[in-house]
Order: sequence, then structure tokens, then C-alpha cells
Amino acid sequence: MVKFSREYEASIIPEWKAVFVDYKCLKKLIKRIKIARRDAGPPPLLAAGETGSSYGFSVLDPVRSIAARFAAHHAAASSPGEEESLESDSGELVRSTDKHEQEFLEKADEELDKVNKFYATQEAELLARGDALIEQLRILADVKRILADHAAASSRRGRGRALGRANSMPPPSPSVNGSSGRHLLSGLASPQSMSDGSVELQQARVAEGAAVAEEVMAALERNGVSFVGGGLAKAKKDGSGKQLMGRAALLQLPATVRIDIPPTSPGRAALKVWEELVNVLRKDGADPAAAFVHRKKLQHAEKNIRDAFLALYRGLELLKKFSSLNVKAFTKILKKFVKVSEQHQATDKFSEKVKRSPFSSSDKVLQLADEVECIFLRHFAGNDRKVAMKYLKPQQPRNTHMITFLVGLFTGTFVSLFIIYSVLAHVAGIFSSTGSPTYMDIVYHVFSMFALISLHVFLYGCNLFMWKSTRINHNFIFDFSSSTALTHRDAFLMSASIMCTVVAALVINLFLRNAGATYTDALPGALLVLSTGVLFCPFNIFYRSTRYCFMRVMRNIIFSPFYKVLMADFFMADQLTSQIPLLRHMEFAACYFMAGTFRNQAYETCTSSPQYTHLAYVISFLPYYWRAMQCLRRYLEEGHDINQLANAGKYVSAMVAAAVRFKYAATPTPLWMWMVVISSSGATIYQLYWDFVMDWGFLNPKSKNLWLRDQLILKKKSIYYVSMMLNLALRLAWAQSVMKLHLGRVESRLLDFSLASLEIIRRGHWNFYRLEHEHLNNAGKFRAVKTVPLPFRELETD
Repeated sequence: MVKFSREYEASIIPEWKAVFVDYKCLKKLIKRIKIARRDAGPPPLLAAGETGSSYGFSVLDPVRSIAARFAAHHAAASSPGEEESLESDSGELVRSTDKHEQEFLEKADEELDKVNKFYATQEAELLARGDALIEQLRILADVKRILADHAAASSRRGRGRALGRANSMPPPSPSVNGSSGRHLLSGLASPQSMSDGSVELQQARVAEGAAVAEEVMAALERNGVSFVGGGLAKAKKDGSGKQLMGRAALLQLPATVRIDIPPTSPGRAALKVWEELVNVLRKDGADPAAAFVHRKKLQHAEKNIRDAFLALYRGLELLKKFSSLNVKAFTKILKKFVKVSEQHQATDKFSEKVKRSPFSSSDKVLQLADEVECIFLRHFAGNDRKVAMKYLKPQQPRNTHMITFLVGLFTGTFVSLFIIYSVLAHVAGIFSSTGSPTYMDIVYHVFSMFALISLHVFLYGCNLFMWKSTRINHNFIFDFSSSTALTHRDAFLMSASIMCTVVAALVINLFLRNAGATYTDALPGALLVLSTGVLFCPFNIFYRSTRYCFMRVMRNIIFSPFYKVLMADFFMADQLTSQIPLLRHMEFAACYFMAGTFRNQAYETCTSSPQYTHLAYVISFLPYYWRAMQCLRRYLEEGHDINQLANAGKYVSAMVAAAVRFKYAATPTPLWMWMVVISSSGATIYQLYWDFVMDWGFLNPKSKNLWLRDQLILKKKSIYYVSMMLNLALRLAWAQSVMKLHLGRVESRLLDFSLASLEIIRRGHWNFYRLEHEHLNNAGKFRAVKTVPLPFRELETD
């Protein structure tokens, strides 16, 4: 049976760990009480100070002892002002161990107060968030209802007018009724459509559009949403009492209904720019009927509200878990206390205090959770409870031994095939000085590419294992769904399967080459096609959710800075800065298999041509450029945070150092060698400072842990110092570029591959401490649920 302390530690919410009951500390205090009682010896049967006379030994001694206990209990209960029984002087309640029992009760009271304060704060925030979301949903429902009713009425009236005009006049132009459905407030006609038809028809349309706009604005203002530009002015009348529908009256239509949708993607950004452009045109008089709510924005608003309800429900579930775990912890620890100290009265009163506490007795969170379930079921799941629970309570993936078995199977197969390949290559003299250079020139790039990918995936699996072991909530940090996120076993399976497939292709390729088969180099190309097909496979196999998430993140990186930068985006971009050799291998593979050099194996075409050299420059700079653009995007979004500009400067310095090294490789003169040393040293110092101080949070001179930070997840501080030295050593790998090493073709390839592998190892090592620092920041601010921006917000009037 698992001890409760272990179960409790494994169940607490990592970001809220500091505000949970310190069960371990209370257990230590109980152990002190137990040791003190053991050292003091067995207590006397009668309370001290009861009487000086001794009855001697008698069979009535137990009865006298029980009577004395009842008398002491009655005296303590009847004394006023001692509700907690923490300062009692009675001999039976407080004996020689009074100090330790008092310390326990005081500590338990502090823990109870801490839990109550945090629960009250979180409960108030969630209740306020729930009220705001219900108001947002009411606004959305009102707007959709009004617009749907108006669209239906316009359609009926349009059909009636069309039938009436069919007998008296030719069919109207499509522009008259064609605007219906293009905008949600379609009753507000465009100037072109208003110029067609009779004056009465124009007046009817404008009046209809104005009525709909007023109705929408009234519905929104009832829910606390204001508008820029004020209300809808009434049309002017001439002397005959008719409304003037001229430009002067139309210019007083309200501004665009503001639905706050963050421009997180190019599509949303274009929509925002279009909205602002329409507002400018409306102010200039070019578009007097620009008061509309775009259908796309309404869809975004509905999605944001749905995500906000999911986040609210997640917060409510966490708060319920917080309450139940703390109640259980107090119950368990009080049972241990009364068993050791026999303080029944103090324990009972403290138990009653726990039961009356807000975190134990309040049912507001339960009521709001039920209400959120009903709302989500009705508005976002079509009254399908199964669909609603799929979103509200996603099922955790079941642990299966099949994945572990497959990892072992593929790993064993990989080792066996690698041994076979090594023996065959040695017998064939592939890696000897007299071996064919064509094999190394072509096969090396393709298979090195897959080997680096497999190594990176393996290290990511190690990261996942360590994050899980240390209870770092990486799924919350990356905003991954717990039901589809990769586990460390999945990552190990992917790495082992990739390497098994690659080494199998190596063995087959070597067999075909030794047998004199033609087009043996088609096998690496087939491997590339197979891997590309697996990546883009639309079927729900081979971790489709992970593959699509990877492609989505890569899209956000490539099109930086047009997409909002999330944690997963810049984390992946940092990985790419360590995979520049992989990108170079991909460049060669694309050149070799797509540029027509397959038949004659003209290796020089893809290495020495000017186009290839220029493309190598671009590929070496791209990861740093993408990362710098992400920093600039965050600088603009986060209130001009100067740290983001400094971070962008780090990547610019890396680009300069890479350019100088390329120039030195082309013209190895002493001047450029010193330029390499200066630029690369400056970039390395910049990067090390950012690694240690900003990304890991180390080098704090005021920390209680020397040159580290106050909070550490790993127990041994020496690991952090060794990690800092390892990161420093691996950051200096560029030094080999200025060393004049005389190596052969095979040795040179092996050195390049080893340096690329060391950089990936450094990045995998960096990943753990980066997320550890991010997790501690979340825990310091008690962030356990993401905050979704609400679409409808109150706007001040001009």
C-alpha cells in the first residue's frame, strides 16, 4: 500500500505546491512529539497537581484515572476564552511534551490560514471570470439572434418584392439584393446599391439597416459594451416631413462594432487592418454604411469564448482538487496527531475549524462547475454530453506495454543491423583511403540527416522523462493537450524506429552496391520520399496530432513575424539554431535528387557552384533570422520590453559570427582568422550570459544557493554547476574552425558529424533547465490555467 505522503506529493498541482498543506513538515513535528513522549517515559495515571496523597496500588486505579480525565475535560470545556485549547495548563492536556504539541497546533493553524487565503483568492477570481464569460455569451447570443432574425426577414421581404416587381418592371440588378449575406448587418446597403432603384426603396433600406444597427447596439450596450462614435443619429427631415437620406445624414451612422480579436495570424491581422481601413473610409465619407459585424470576427469571438469556458472549467477542476487534497491531508495528519499526543479535545476543535473553513465548506465552485457544464453542453456541444465531456474532461492516454516492447524491439534491431553494416563496410573497404569517394559524398548527407533527427528526438524523449520525473508541467507550458501530447516512450519509439529504418536502408544499399546493381543511390531518395509521405500523411496513424502540431509550429516559424509567438514556437526555433548542419544536409539532398544530378552523380554540382554557396549562406542564417523576428514581434506585443531587443541582438551577433566564419573558410588569411576569433568570442559570451542569466535564471549573487537561484528542483546542486561548465565547453565548439587540422575525407566527415551531434546534445541539455526556469516562474505566480482574452470589451466613446 502506497503511503499517503507519497500519494499526496504525486497528486498536488505543481504550480500551486507552495500553498498546499506542508504535510511533510507536520509529520516531522509529530515525530518530535513521539520522541519527546518516548524519552519522558510513561505518563502517571493521575494528573500532576491533583493531590499530594497516594492511594497505593489498587484495582480501582483505572477508575480513578478515568474520573480524573473527565474532571479535567469538564474544567477545560467550561473555562471561557480557550476555544482552541492551545494554552491550557491542565495536567492531563499539557504534560512535559507541551512545547512540541503547541508547536504542531500553531503550525497547523498557519497552514490552514494559508490554504484558506489562497482558496478564497482563487475562488473570487474564478467566480468573477465566470460572470464575465456568461455576459460575453449573452452578448454573442443576442447579436446572433438579432442578425439571424433580420437575415430571415430580409430574405422574406426580398422574395415578396421580387414577385411584386416581376409583373411591372424588368428584373433588378443583382447588386440590389446581392449584399444580403455578405455582412452580418446586411441591411445597411452600400452607396452603389442605394443609387439604384426608387427613392422609396432606398429610404426603406436605410431605415431597415439603421433599425438593425440600433437593435444590435442596444443589445450590446445592455451588456456593458460601448462604441467608438456614439449612437445612430436620426435622419434629418425637410419641410415636407420626409426623411433626408443624403450623405450628411448617412455620415452619422455608428462605427464598426468592436469585437476584440487578437491578430495572432496573418488572416486575423488582415481582418484587423481591413476593419481599420473601413473605419477611416467611413470617417472620410467614402463608405457611409460601414457599421457591420463581420461574420469572420463573430466566428473568432465564439471560438475565443468557447476556449475561455474550457480554461475556466479547467481552473474549477483544479480548485476542487486543491480543496479535496487539503481536506484529506488535514484529516490524515490530525489522526496521527491524536494517536501520538492523545489531545482529543484540541484535535476535535481543530477538525471542526477545518470543516468550517471556506476551502472545505464552500460549494460555489461546485455550482459554477455544474453551470459551466450545462452552458457548454447547450451552446458548444449541441446537447451531446459525450462531445462536451470530450472537451471538458479529456481522457488521459492509457499506458500500454506495447510501446515499451516496440522500443526494445526496434532498439535491438538497430544494434544488430549497425553491427552488420560495420562488418560489411569494413570488408568492402568503404571507409578506407582507397574506398570510393562517391559513396561518402552522397550517402553521408542523407543518412547523417536522419541520424541527427533521431538523436534530437531521443534527447527530447529524455527531456520528457526528466520533466515528468521532476513534475514540470511541460504540457501546460507548451499549451499541449494532455490527451494527444507525446510521452517519453513515444519519443523513444520514434527515435528507435527512425534509426532502425535508416540502418536497414544502409545495409540494403551496401548489398546492392557490392552486387553491382544500378541506381543504388535511389534508395536514399526513396527513404526521403517515405519520410515526407509519413510526415504529411492525412490518416490518423503515426502520431497525426503531433505531426500536424509540428507542421503548424514550423509554419509559424517560417512566416515570422506574422504569427503570434507562443512558447512552443520560439522553443522550436531555438532547436533549429542547433540544427544548421541538418539544414545543410537537407540542402544537398534536395540539390542531388531534384536538380538532375542523379544519373551521373556529379557531386561537385551541389557543392562548388555559386548558387549552392549562396544558398548555404542563406540556410545558415535562416534559423537566427527567424528567431530574431520572433523577438521583434514579442517586443511590439509585450509593451516594448527591452529584453526582447537584447535577445534579438544575441541572434544578430550569431549571424555576424557565422558570416565571418564562412568568409574565413573561403579565404583563410590571418586577418579573417582574427576576425573569426573576435566575432565568435563576442557572440559566445553574449550567448553564455543569456543562457545562464535569462534562460536558466542562474548567476544570482543574492541567491541562497551560490551563483544559482533560490528555487531548485534537482536536489543536488552540483548537477547545476556541472551543467554550466558543460554548456560553456560545448559553446566553444566553433574553435575547431580556426584550427588547421589535416584530416582525410572520412575523418573530416566524422568530425563534422560529431560536432553537430555535440551541439544537439548541448541543446537537449539546455532544454531541461529552460523549462525548469519557466515552470518556477509559473509556480511563483500560481499560473496553472491559461488566460484566454475575451472578444467583447468595453470601449470608451469618442
